[in-house]
Amino acid sequence: MVDRHRARRSCLAVPGSSAKMIDKARGLAADQFFLDLEDAVAPLAKAEARERVVDALNEGGWGDRTRSVRVNALTTEWTYRDVAAVVEGAGANLDTIVLPKVSTPDHVRWLDLTLTQVERATGLEVGRIGIEPQIEDAAGLEAAGAIAGASPRVEALVYGPADFMASINMRSLVVGHQPPGYDVGDAYHYVLMKILTAARAHGVQAVDGPYLQIKDVDGLRAIGGRAAALGFDGKWVLHPAQIDAVNEIFSPRQEDYDHAENILDAYEWHTSAAGGARGAAMLGDEMIDEASRKMALVIAGKGRAAGMRRTDRWTPPAQ
Repeated sequence: MVDRHRARRSCLAVPGSSAKMIDKARGLAADQFFLDLEDAVAPLAKAEARERVVDALNEGGWGDRTRSVRVNALTTEWTYRDVAAVVEGAGANLDTIVLPKVSTPDHVRWLDLTLTQVERATGLEVGRIGIEPQIEDAAGLEAAGAIAGASPRVEALVYGPADFMASINMRSLVVGHQPPGYDVGDAYHYVLMKILTAARAHGVQAVDGPYLQIKDVDGLRAIGGRAAALGFDGKWVLHPAQIDAVNEIFSPRQEDYDHAENILDAYEWHTSAAGGARGAAMLGDEMIDEASRKMALVIAGKGRAAGMRRTDRWTPPAQ
């Protein structure tokens, strides 16, 4: 009952304790936002932030974007109150809950069961609210596949780079950049591929974590571009100035989107009776077959989710 095909090119972090930032977020072009009750909120402000988050969700103004809340980690004393307060108060206006620092599938199962109890107690549709586990340590990475498959509510795996770097004792203070002394390859490739593969194996999305140098757009493009090239669906953003660049990075190029749609149209026609029921055919100078169709579905799907429109359209040859 959850939606695993939401547009998640850009996911904006919004402190749940800041009315000013919440109001500003409503007018921004991020595909998704999450009202944060964890790292962005001081311990003494968490109870008040819960109330503000509930009010913000119920007041609306978010359009068709994905509405999420990041609760506190299960190692803290705040998590169950976060979940109960937000879902009881605004569950009808909430799409997903981001659960940070997930190191075992049991964390996801706990949240699934708790959500089900609250939904039943309040008359909400059971199973509609999705879960986005955040992978932030070595244990979580090792269990990524089990975490992705721990509940039918899971919609996406999210990489938490800063905490992860700390958990493995990486010798760097700059998120995303290669650590000093690492001069061959990409120090993050294995981590990203592990999360991506775990997500895809269970039919869920994969979202890259934030780039903390908010004024360094070139760095953002480089770091985000690597994740997009691998196949990630989007990236967290911490500042409005990062949104346009991330939306662009995680959208197909127009020519690639047009080409993907044309492959799908041409393959459908060539495999039909009218087109000769062929399993392989030519599209211009390119041979297309079932594998081509599968690759085209990925690019076309990302383009459609981004709201792209075709500028070129294939037509069947005259009979």
